[in-house]
Amino acid sequence: MSGKDRMPVKMPKYGSHGDVEATGRNGMVMENEFELRELLKGLEYEVIKGEPDKRITKVVYDSRKLEEGCLFVCVKGANFDGHSKALEAADKKAAALVVSEDVDTGDNEDITVVKVKDTRYAMALISAASYSHPADRLKVIGITGTKGKTTTAYLVKSMLENAGYKVGLVGTIEIIIGDEHIPAFNTTPESYVLQEYFDRMVKCGIEIVVMEVSSQGLMLHRTAGINFELGIFTNIEPDHIGPNEHKDFDDYLHCKSLLFRQCRVGIINGDDKHAEAILRGHTCRVETFGLYDMGNNTDLYAENIELTKNNGKLSVEFDTGGLLSMHALSDIPGRFSVYNSLCAIAVCRHFNVDTEDIKKALLNAKVKGRVEMVRISGDYCLIIDYAHNAMALESLLSTLREYKPGRLVCLFGCGGNRARSRRFEMGEVSGRLSDLTIITSDNPRFEEPLDIIADIETGIKKTTGRYVMIPDRYEAVKYAIENAEKGDVIVLAGKGHEDYQEIKGVKHHMDERELISRACAELGIEYDGGDRA
Repeated sequence: MSGKDRMPVKMPKYGSHGDVEATGRNGMVMENEFELRELLKGLEYEVIKGEPDKRITKVVYDSRKLEEGCLFVCVKGANFDGHSKALEAADKKAAALVVSEDVDTGDNEDITVVKVKDTRYAMALISAASYSHPADRLKVIGITGTKGKTTTAYLVKSMLENAGYKVGLVGTIEIIIGDEHIPAFNTTPESYVLQEYFDRMVKCGIEIVVMEVSSQGLMLHRTAGINFELGIFTNIEPDHIGPNEHKDFDDYLHCKSLLFRQCRVGIINGDDKHAEAILRGHTCRVETFGLYDMGNNTDLYAENIELTKNNGKLSVEFDTGGLLSMHALSDIPGRFSVYNSLCAIAVCRHFNVDTEDIKKALLNAKVKGRVEMVRISGDYCLIIDYAHNAMALESLLSTLREYKPGRLVCLFGCGGNRARSRRFEMGEVSGRLSDLTIITSDNPRFEEPLDIIADIETGIKKTTGRYVMIPDRYEAVKYAIENAEKGDVIVLAGKGHEDYQEIKGVKHHMDERELISRACAELGIEYDGGDRA
């Protein structure tokens, strides 16, 4: 299907936004002037001091950016509460404050104080208003789940672009706006940053945005006020549970479910045992996808799944049935790849993407650091993956075991200044599922690499798995390549898309693709650094 024949995306006329100066990352959203009443539209609020008829020069949530005439949103974070800066804001002649609790503004009689239930929620709606609600001019696709968000997002983007759409992306690895690639700091950015990205996307002619929506992003209202065209659920497993994240699994699940109260259509992995719970309280139309042999009668399903291995490359083939019938081939291996592919196919149905465009995207879409195959030799497979906890590593290694490798070799380390239990668990998983484990360094941060490695070894010793310890990651990568055997599947786990190693508070450049290239050059192995399977 050519671009001119594709389904049109209805785009309301976009009005002038004014002179936007902010980058978003400096804690403010800027324009010439705003009406306070206009910024507060859609919010339940009470004016507890002053008048709501105010001209606002700037919207600020970072107290370091306070200035005369601004609206200061007092956000309470894990380590800092903006309410404590209310008096400073008044002294600097801020025009108004948005608060969720009582504050001291001294003897400043000119300041307006607006009270809301939740200032994070208010900030999301105010940020959207300050950019004239750019999300309303886009078709926004939100993807949530424990695993598969990033890969699915790139698959969807590739399929839609093959059909001629202009597509933006907001995700764990990066934000893509036209030809610009911006490194990501959070899976789902803060609301003011997100609205700025949307504004820039509208201005460069983007029609559809594919974005990863984290449970934290939903819990902290970063996506509040966005009317998602599609909401996607990939799967859920216990994760992100702790003092600064979710108090328990039920809270984690509840936050994931919030996406399906603000989307038009929900596309759900019907094979996930928590699918029903995710839909509790939903307000959207629902479609499901899954594997035929799971017996869940999903709307779109995959059958006749075949794992294939050829010339140093792992693939998966399958047929789809139900809402769409086609034969598919993906160069991202494993049964979990079938789920990601099915999900992307389900999304693209809603944009009338031709099956040939879907097939092309499945073959060509690559996701940096997500089961990323690096072609060196037809005799063995080399894979870079971001798996950096026991759950992800077990899923990855179990998947690769299904390809019946001659040996499954796993190279990994663990991050410093994190729970020691992760090291024991990952060591035990690799020792149990790998034929050889190469223990090395990841991001030691402020810990000694050898101490971390010793903890990993403790876990491996609970198994009968063979292992070697090579603290220097480059030397470890070189060892893996130098000692590769015919039929091996070698996994470099933990770093994925990251291009640095953090040591004693300093991030040193380190990209595993460059380590591979350097090792090949030193070993006299022909490798062009870019021929990825």
